[in-house]
Amino acid sequence: MRRNLIRSALGMMTVLIASAPALAQAPAEAAASNSVGLGYIAAGIGFAIAAGLAALGQSRVAASACEGMARNPGAGGRIQTAMILGLAFIETLVIFTLVVVLIKVGA
Repeated sequence: MRRNLIRSALGMMTVLIASAPALAQAPAEAAASNSVGLGYIAAGIGFAIAAGLAALGQSRVAASACEGMARNPGAGGRIQTAMILGLAFIETLVIFTLVVVLIKVGA
């Protein structure tokens, strides 16, 4: 118990000390030119996360639909319809994310 408390305290102190240079205020000229590039990087990372998680969701939907059709072939048509509708909703969310990224970046 005591060892875990010491480890967590040391870890928290390390994070706080390491974040001091990152939180230091830069001159106005450097901050203005740096924020545009960081905005592009953040938009790219955000879209990559959204697309990756959507791909995982789509794979789970497809796997579950295949499993459901294998267990009950008679319900295959209804399962396929629900799967296509779910995939369309997931893909729409990714398209909305792309639109938000393009608006935020200003392209």
